[in-house]
Amino acid sequence: MNRNVRLLGVAMGLRLFGAAMVYPFLSLYFYHIAGLGYAVIGALILLVSVLPLAVSPFGGLITDRHGRRRIFLACLAGEAGAIFFLALSMYFGFVPGVLIFGALTGVAGSVAQPAIQAYVADMTDISQRTMAYTWIRVGFNAGFTAGVTIGGLLVGFLGYADTAFVTTAILASGVVFMFLMLEPSPYDLRLARGESPAEPAPAVRPGSMKDSIRGLVRDRTFLVLCAASLFSGLVYGHWGTTFVLFINTKLLVPYAVLGVALALNGLIVIFGQLPMTKLMTGRKHTFSAVLAVVLMGVAFIVLGGVSLVSGAALVAVFSFVVLLTIGENLGAIPSMTLASNVAPAAEIGNYNGVFGLFNGIGNSLSPLVGGLALAAFANPLAVWLVLALPCIPAILLYEWVGRRIPERANTV
Repeated sequence: MNRNVRLLGVAMGLRLFGAAMVYPFLSLYFYHIAGLGYAVIGALILLVSVLPLAVSPFGGLITDRHGRRRIFLACLAGEAGAIFFLALSMYFGFVPGVLIFGALTGVAGSVAQPAIQAYVADMTDISQRTMAYTWIRVGFNAGFTAGVTIGGLLVGFLGYADTAFVTTAILASGVVFMFLMLEPSPYDLRLARGESPAEPAPAVRPGSMKDSIRGLVRDRTFLVLCAASLFSGLVYGHWGTTFVLFINTKLLVPYAVLGVALALNGLIVIFGQLPMTKLMTGRKHTFSAVLAVVLMGVAFIVLGGVSLVSGAALVAVFSFVVLLTIGENLGAIPSMTLASNVAPAAEIGNYNGVFGLFNGIGNSLSPLVGGLALAAFANPLAVWLVLALPCIPAILLYEWVGRRIPERANTV
């Protein structure tokens, strides 16, 4: 595997080690410190997500025109700065500041993500790409695992603000590490020399932004793939907010155990993603996506059903984590790779940005839907059955797309 891809995986782990100490506990900050209700928390998190969603396609467009490394380093530096001011807002109890800087943190991540996806695509061909993205995901989750474990402990002992200050230092270290160690991609180098950035090199530079958008809008198969990603994101997005609120406020699971549960998610990715990718090699990406959504739906039903049993809270929590994370490992294979595989050579950033937009819409709507469900239903099984309903359109759309994507692009 390319040295820079490995370095990027390590750097993403360092970055997530810091970020995971704050992000998974943000909804609990609103509940316990700000005293907000479930539906209001869901609405606020959706509000915080609107601006990052709006800029995600823009991130893809500018990374095709200004280079991968430059864009994501600038954005990750911006993310570290936004977290610092978020920590200050928490320290002074300024909830609007938490919302504003939470949104700006999301903006930086949304613009950076297409650049990271495109960087990996530059360094690999289609046959290597899935394994390269797997490495990035393993690094990402190694950092996440350490971060949520330590974050769960620090939030309980130090509070939210001091934990966020620690996060700032870790994120800043990650930015410095990437700046010093990571090389420009071949695309970046050709762009800097004024050559055609796509390879092979007939004149396939990105056209005007209008041309890029027009070409993408005409790609109906890709847009249906994006719609499928929206519905699957609506299912998986409950992991970060609805699940955390449910187990802490309904099942009364403490912070430290919550941190362990979230860390188990990361451990299953670290040790399970590579074998899962190898197991699925030679199969369709869309087949992997369908299996992922099915497992996520099963996880929701198990969580709701087992929660009805007195004294079985921990069984419900850890059963959910295991089932959902296996589904996540399956779903990560197409979500990391397919947009790059089906994109024209000079539009990889553009396609990843739009794909991220649709997936982000689903993830962003899920806290609101989850908050409304938690407020509306006392029965845990009813809550999670309702939240599992988007699995149905996701499966149908992935099946439709799977019959239309070229076999080479749709093969793991």
